[in-house]
Amino acid sequence: MNFSRLKKDSDFKRVYNKGKSYGCKNLVLYYLPNGTDEFRVGFSISKKVGKAIVRNRIRRYLKESLKFYNPQGNGLDMIFIGRVAANESDFHDVKKSVGYLFKKTGLKIYEKNNNKSTNL
Repeated sequence: MNFSRLKKDSDFKRVYNKGKSYGCKNLVLYYLPNGTDEFRVGFSISKKVGKAIVRNRIRRYLKESLKFYNPQGNGLDMIFIGRVAANESDFHDVKKSVGYLFKKTGLKIYEKNNNKSTNL
């Protein structure tokens, strides 16, 4: 199952005001059930984190990290907020942070099995 994008300002405000949040060193996650089967994700990275190049790199890391997770159950709206510490993180740190936040929330979002066999 893929994640679609959360883009409208009204959707962001609804998740911020009514949703629950959890945080770690690199990220904050806000989430709210949306009453559908669709999982929507938004990203918010402040200019305090860094210039556009840094913010876009963190956003790309977040998008790529979500490819390793398989959500199950009812749909959610999620917003990932990048903290200042994320500007010094690499992809593996961001992926670990995403996994940690999913575990902390107790949601049914599991890591996909990436045991690909390769023939050499």
